[in-house]
Amino acid sequence: MPDAAAPPPGPELNPTQAEVLELLREPRDDRPVHRPDLRDELRSMLHDDLAEVAAWVEQPIRVAKHGLGAVHGCEAHYLDELDRPFEPRPSVVRGTVAHKAVELSVQLPGSSPGKLVDAAVERLGAGNDWAGQWLAEADELDLAEVRAMASDSVTKFVESFPPLRKGWRPLTESRLSWEAHDGKIRLSGKVDLTVGGADGLRAGKVIIDLKTGRPSPGHHEDLRFYALLETLRLGVPPWKVGGFYLDSGSFVVEPVTEGLLEAAARRVADGVVKMAELIEGGREPLRRPGPACSWCPLLEDCEPGRRARAERDEFG
Repeated sequence: MPDAAAPPPGPELNPTQAEVLELLREPRDDRPVHRPDLRDELRSMLHDDLAEVAAWVEQPIRVAKHGLGAVHGCEAHYLDELDRPFEPRPSVVRGTVAHKAVELSVQLPGSSPGKLVDAAVERLGAGNDWAGQWLAEADELDLAEVRAMASDSVTKFVESFPPLRKGWRPLTESRLSWEAHDGKIRLSGKVDLTVGGADGLRAGKVIIDLKTGRPSPGHHEDLRFYALLETLRLGVPPWKVGGFYLDSGSFVVEPVTEGLLEAAARRVADGVVKMAELIEGGREPLRRPGPACSWCPLLEDCEPGRRARAERDEFG
């Protein structure tokens, strides 16, 4: 990232872009330097906390941010999602197209959002995965809806972020993973955007999740999970994690500390135990009301969910 004392090069920035740049840069000497044994301590902590589960589960447990958040919420909803086949919708494909367009924006600076979205649709449509299949089979109206929604997100990103210069080492859709107990437990994630990088043991990377809608406590937990994965992989934690909310142009940033990483590791271990108990142990799932109750397919037969929804409808 550029030095904090130097003015940003290139075109003049709007106020939101300037605020984002200020949060992404800081003098090198003000960034934390971490202990060389931090990664080993976190790995050992997780290995010990997961040893009992790994000893009796028969199938490997795959842990990603969505499932981890779900099992810490309503366990009944978590199990129901596991049993339901994935059905891509325009709103889901929109996110995939928008993220691909943001990735291409680094390699095609100055391109219009519409051109970036068109290029993303072309690239994804040529693939053999679920997104490529959906784009190949979608009718004209669904494609138009996806392009319109993706263009909205990409336009807001381009308007809100300073140009991502290659010298800042921007990465999009970066995959992270870590395994324990001979692959019995596998943690994985895909980060929307990272900027900067570590300098030896001095932190320097910023991990960013791009969001539509409003902030949620679960978003912070997702970012802390990414920070843990990065530390388990590299040995040096990211400097900061942050959620950027495209609709409001707001950036919620949190510094990464050793305490944050230890708490994230404990949350992962607790989540893995719950997953194992529910999937293979046959434990009855707990029903915890939350925002998802409003669209949960289990709502009709779920008394806690119906009660929580009625209370929200009554009190707003």
